[in-house]
Amino acid sequence: MQMIDSRIIAAPPAVVWAALLDAEVLKSAVPGCEELSGSVEEGYEAAVVQKVGPVKARFAGRVTFADIVELQSLTLLGEGKGGAAGFAKGEAKVALELETLEDGSEGTKLSYQVDAKVGGKLAQLGSRIIDGFARKMADDFFARFADAVEGPKADAPEADAEGDAPKKGWFKRMLGD
Repeated sequence: MQMIDSRIIAAPPAVVWAALLDAEVLKSAVPGCEELSGSVEEGYEAAVVQKVGPVKARFAGRVTFADIVELQSLTLLGEGKGGAAGFAKGEAKVALELETLEDGSEGTKLSYQVDAKVGGKLAQLGSRIIDGFARKMADDFFARFADAVEGPKADAPEADAEGDAPKKGWFKRMLGD
């Protein structure tokens, strides 16, 4: 299965780049991610729980980075095993480009090309279910990623003072932008 798409993120490329390499941002962006540890240099180990159609499984996997061109592009290589549910593996080529937003500020066009394969019970579900699930996962990931990076929208309420949920844009604020 292949997917090609892009997103505009209301943050400069340097902020988006830093977020792409940050374990906490990635963990918060991956739907169902329970654990994520490691480093960019050695790769990340992850545990993710997902339900695809009637199949629910906990996947243990690894994500590594390749073809890194600082502030411009990288390739994410991932594979996960979900026991009897099967396996998933793939790669995502990600590219960043400076984009001028409507208000004149700097933004980033994040383009991605994903190639993924599944096997085991997952593969038996059929391409229509798998493709729909993969598109939903990608949409959810980039929506969560953008929320962590962009900051709060003018009309969006922030999390309560108790900090029950991370506030939108926490990563960008942490960098002082």
